[in-house]
Amino acid sequence: MAKVLVVNHVTLDGVMQAPARPDEDTRDGFVHGGWAMARNDELMAAKIGERMTGDRAFLFGRRTYEDFYAVWPNRPGNPFSEALTNTTKFVASRSLAEPLPWDNSILLSGDAEEDVAELKRQRDGTLTVFGSGALIGTLIAADLIDEYLLMVHPLLLGSGRRLFGTGSSSAELDLIDSVTTETGVVIAAYRRSR
Repeated sequence: MAKVLVVNHVTLDGVMQAPARPDEDTRDGFVHGGWAMARNDELMAAKIGERMTGDRAFLFGRRTYEDFYAVWPNRPGNPFSEALTNTTKFVASRSLAEPLPWDNSILLSGDAEEDVAELKRQRDGTLTVFGSGALIGTLIAADLIDEYLLMVHPLLLGSGRRLFGTGSSSAELDLIDSVTTETGVVIAAYRRSR
Protein backbone atom coordinates (compact mmCIF):
# COMPACT_ATOMS: atom_id res chain seq x y z
CA MET A 1 0.00 0.00 0.00
CA ALA A 2 1.32 3.43 -0.93
CA LYS A 3 1.59 6.31 1.50
CA VAL A 4 0.67 9.92 0.76
CA LEU A 5 3.34 12.48 1.65
CA VAL A 6 2.63 16.22 1.61
CA VAL A 7 5.71 18.42 1.03
CA ASN A 8 5.08 22.14 1.45
CA HIS A 9 6.47 25.47 2.54
CA VAL A 10 4.32 27.16 5.17
CA THR A 11 4.54 30.33 7.27
CA LEU A 12 4.08 30.37 11.04
CA ASP A 13 0.51 31.53 10.51
CA GLY A 14 -0.13 28.62 8.15
CA VAL A 15 0.00 30.34 4.76
CA MET A 16 1.09 28.10 1.89
CA GLN A 17 0.04 30.30 -1.02
CA ALA A 18 2.63 31.32 -3.64
CA PRO A 19 5.91 30.51 -1.88
CA ALA A 20 8.05 30.58 -5.03
CA ARG A 21 7.19 33.65 -7.13
CA PRO A 22 5.32 36.96 -6.87
CA ASP A 23 3.07 35.94 -9.80
CA GLU A 24 2.60 32.32 -8.74
CA ASP A 25 -0.86 32.70 -7.20
CA THR A 26 -2.45 36.11 -6.72
CA ARG A 27 -5.96 34.82 -5.96
CA ASP A 28 -7.90 36.89 -3.43
CA GLY A 29 -5.49 39.80 -3.97
CA PHE A 30 -2.52 37.95 -2.43
CA VAL A 31 0.53 40.25 -2.68
CA HIS A 32 3.18 38.28 -0.75
CA GLY A 33 4.15 35.79 -3.47
CA GLY A 34 7.73 34.55 -3.39
CA TRP A 35 7.97 34.69 0.41
CA ALA A 36 9.93 31.41 0.74
CA MET A 37 12.72 32.05 -1.74
CA ALA A 38 15.04 34.11 0.47
CA ARG A 39 15.28 31.26 2.99
CA ASN A 40 15.90 28.34 0.63
CA ASP A 41 19.27 26.71 1.15
CA GLU A 42 21.24 23.52 0.55
CA LEU A 43 19.98 21.81 3.72
CA MET A 44 16.39 22.33 2.62
CA ALA A 45 17.16 20.93 -0.83
CA ALA A 46 18.87 17.92 0.78
CA LYS A 47 15.92 17.20 3.11
CA ILE A 48 13.45 17.38 0.22
CA GLY A 49 15.82 15.25 -1.87
CA GLU A 50 15.83 12.55 0.82
CA ARG A 51 12.10 12.20 0.29
CA MET A 52 12.43 12.08 -3.51
CA THR A 53 14.15 8.69 -3.72
CA GLY A 54 12.69 5.23 -4.06
CA ASP A 55 9.41 4.08 -5.54
CA ARG A 56 7.31 7.19 -5.90
CA ALA A 57 4.85 9.12 -7.99
CA PHE A 58 3.60 12.67 -7.72
CA LEU A 59 0.05 13.73 -6.97
CA PHE A 60 -1.11 17.20 -8.00
CA GLY A 61 -4.22 19.29 -8.11
CA ARG A 62 -4.92 21.07 -11.40
CA ARG A 63 -3.57 24.50 -10.44
CA THR A 64 -0.23 23.20 -9.11
CA TYR A 65 0.16 20.82 -12.06
CA GLU A 66 -0.32 23.65 -14.56
CA ASP A 67 2.05 25.93 -12.62
CA PHE A 68 4.76 23.26 -12.32
CA TYR A 69 4.37 22.39 -16.03
CA ALA A 70 4.90 26.05 -16.97
CA VAL A 71 8.16 26.17 -14.97
CA TRP A 72 9.99 22.87 -14.51
CA PRO A 73 10.22 21.36 -18.02
CA ASN A 74 11.95 24.60 -19.06
CA ARG A 75 14.88 24.01 -16.70
CA PRO A 76 16.92 21.27 -18.41
CA GLY A 77 19.80 19.88 -16.39
CA ASN A 78 18.09 20.65 -13.09
CA PRO A 79 17.77 17.41 -11.06
CA PHE A 80 14.38 18.43 -9.66
CA SER A 81 13.12 19.18 -13.17
CA GLU A 82 14.31 15.80 -14.42
CA ALA A 83 12.73 14.00 -11.45
CA LEU A 84 9.40 15.73 -12.05
CA THR A 85 9.41 15.04 -15.79
CA ASN A 86 10.53 11.42 -15.59
CA THR A 87 8.26 10.36 -12.72
CA THR A 88 4.59 9.45 -12.98
CA LYS A 89 2.34 12.37 -12.12
CA PHE A 90 -1.29 11.81 -11.13
CA VAL A 91 -3.42 14.92 -11.61
CA ALA A 92 -6.76 15.30 -9.82
CA SER A 93 -8.94 17.53 -11.98
CA ARG A 94 -12.46 17.64 -13.31
CA SER A 95 -11.65 20.41 -15.81
CA LEU A 96 -8.56 19.02 -17.58
CA ALA A 97 -8.79 16.49 -20.41
CA GLU A 98 -6.41 13.85 -21.70
CA PRO A 99 -3.89 13.78 -23.12
CA LEU A 100 -2.11 15.88 -20.50
CA PRO A 101 0.84 17.85 -21.91
CA TRP A 102 3.61 16.82 -19.51
CA ASP A 103 5.29 13.44 -20.03
CA ASN A 104 4.20 10.67 -17.63
CA SER A 105 1.02 12.47 -16.53
CA ILE A 106 -2.19 10.59 -15.76
CA LEU A 107 -5.52 12.32 -15.22
CA LEU A 108 -7.69 11.43 -12.22
CA SER A 109 -11.00 12.88 -13.40
CA GLY A 110 -13.32 11.27 -10.88
CA ASP A 111 -13.82 11.91 -7.19
CA ALA A 112 -10.35 12.81 -5.83
CA GLU A 113 -10.98 11.09 -2.50
CA GLU A 114 -11.97 7.82 -4.16
CA ASP A 115 -9.25 8.00 -6.83
CA VAL A 116 -6.47 8.59 -4.29
CA ALA A 117 -7.78 5.89 -1.96
CA GLU A 118 -7.68 3.47 -4.90
CA LEU A 119 -4.14 4.57 -5.84
CA LYS A 120 -3.03 3.93 -2.28
CA ARG A 121 -4.47 0.40 -2.43
CA GLN A 122 -3.03 -0.40 -5.88
CA ARG A 123 0.47 1.02 -5.55
CA ASP A 124 3.52 0.68 -3.36
CA GLY A 125 5.92 3.46 -2.46
CA THR A 126 4.99 7.10 -1.98
CA LEU A 127 2.56 9.53 -3.60
CA THR A 128 4.14 12.95 -3.04
CA VAL A 129 1.98 16.08 -3.06
CA PHE A 130 3.46 19.55 -3.61
CA GLY A 131 1.29 22.66 -3.32
CA SER A 132 -2.23 21.55 -4.26
CA GLY A 133 -4.02 23.14 -1.30
CA ALA A 134 -7.56 22.23 -2.37
CA LEU A 135 -6.54 18.63 -3.02
CA ILE A 136 -4.77 18.47 0.35
CA GLY A 137 -7.94 19.70 2.05
CA THR A 138 -9.90 16.88 0.42
CA LEU A 139 -7.28 14.32 1.43
CA ILE A 140 -7.16 15.60 5.03
CA ALA A 141 -10.94 15.32 5.32
CA ALA A 142 -10.75 11.74 4.02
CA ASP A 143 -7.83 10.86 6.34
CA LEU A 144 -5.67 9.83 3.38
CA ILE A 145 -2.45 11.71 4.26
CA ASP A 146 0.20 9.63 5.99
CA GLU A 147 3.11 12.06 6.34
CA TYR A 148 3.93 15.76 6.09
CA LEU A 149 7.31 17.33 5.35
CA LEU A 150 6.86 21.00 6.19
CA MET A 151 9.34 23.82 5.76
CA VAL A 152 8.07 26.25 8.41
CA HIS A 153 9.33 29.75 7.63
CA PRO A 154 9.70 32.37 10.38
CA LEU A 155 7.13 34.68 8.81
CA LEU A 156 3.65 35.94 9.64
CA LEU A 157 1.85 37.10 6.50
CA GLY A 158 -1.61 37.70 7.95
CA SER A 159 -3.38 36.74 4.74
CA GLY A 160 -3.28 34.01 2.16
CA ARG A 161 -4.50 30.48 1.65
CA ARG A 162 -3.58 28.24 4.53
CA LEU A 163 -2.46 24.63 4.60
CA PHE A 164 -4.83 23.73 7.41
CA GLY A 165 -7.93 25.81 6.87
CA THR A 166 -11.09 26.00 8.88
CA GLY A 167 -12.97 22.75 8.64
CA SER A 168 -9.83 20.59 8.59
CA SER A 169 -10.32 17.29 10.35
CA SER A 170 -8.53 16.73 13.63
CA ALA A 171 -5.58 14.34 13.58
CA GLU A 172 -2.70 13.33 15.81
CA LEU A 173 0.77 13.44 14.30
CA ASP A 174 4.11 12.13 15.48
CA LEU A 175 7.25 14.18 14.86
CA ILE A 176 9.69 11.83 13.12
CA ASP A 177 12.46 14.27 12.13
CA SER A 178 13.30 17.94 12.47
CA VAL A 179 16.17 20.26 11.71
CA THR A 180 16.55 24.04 11.62
CA THR A 181 18.34 25.70 8.72
CA GLU A 182 20.74 28.62 9.07
CA THR A 183 17.99 30.84 7.65
CA GLY A 184 15.62 29.94 10.51
CA VAL A 185 13.36 27.53 8.63
CA VAL A 186 12.27 24.55 10.71
CA ILE A 187 12.04 21.48 8.51
CA ALA A 188 9.73 19.08 10.30
CA ALA A 189 8.55 15.64 9.23
CA TYR A 190 5.37 14.33 10.80
CA ARG A 191 3.69 10.93 10.50
CA ARG A 192 -0.03 10.41 11.04
CA SER A 193 -0.66 8.49 14.27
CA ARG A 194 -2.82 5.48 13.43
